[in-house]
Amino acid sequence: MDYGLPSAIRIETDGPVRIVRLARPDQLNAVNEELHLGLTRLFPLLSADPDARVAVITGEGRAFSAGGDFDLLDRMANDRVLRRDVIAEGRELVLNMVRCRVPVVAAVNGPAVGLGCSVIALSDVVYMAESAYLADPHVTVGLVAADGGPLTWPLHTSLLLAKEYAFTGDRISAARAAAIGLANHVCPDGEVLSAALAAAHRIAALPRQAVEATKRVLNLHVERAVLATIDFAMAAETESFDTPELRGNLDRFLRRSPAVR
Repeated sequence: MDYGLPSAIRIETDGPVRIVRLARPDQLNAVNEELHLGLTRLFPLLSADPDARVAVITGEGRAFSAGGDFDLLDRMANDRVLRRDVIAEGRELVLNMVRCRVPVVAAVNGPAVGLGCSVIALSDVVYMAESAYLADPHVTVGLVAADGGPLTWPLHTSLLLAKEYAFTGDRISAARAAAIGLANHVCPDGEVLSAALAAAHRIAALPRQAVEATKRVLNLHVERAVLATIDFAMAAETESFDTPELRGNLDRFLRRSPAVR
């Protein structure tokens, strides 16, 4: 099946498993418009692929994803139409992941920050390299944390821990993520993709209807939680683009770095 996605996402076929690679390695897979659109389109296409049983998602290079590209955030702060469109696309991305037919196994090969962290929070099984970490720095940048992390972390871990990491944006090491329920397994660096693929093929060999319907049963809990909060969250994030705190942080970060770290 031809997915027809932007070049920032590469799809490989491994029997019944689809390997999804975030493919902006020189930018640490920071999420620009192309990658954001590709992620939004990806999950309905996986659902529509009749031969896909499981997907494994990972990053090329040193990172899973360094988060939001600051050039995109800067243009969103200055262009209300672009802001509206990207945030609406973000809502669609979250729901598309929640409703995806096939199980999604994350192979977190390096830092997963911002939207990268959200993709992990919305995945079904998570393998992390020992040196990888999660972080959601929305609030520290000056944005409301409106996507996968704060929407779903209370289902994975305690509400107190979800609040702490959403407020502070602190890094969550792989070991800590596994201990508090944000990851399933920690692997030696260099082995995370092979471990995730082994799990994916194990799941793919199980009875298809039983796997997919069981995923849907479990994700109904996620979907209800998301629908209860996402519209307020997205409206609040839209408003936060107009704050002086965000503007000041964007100006500082743009002088230093092209992506959220």
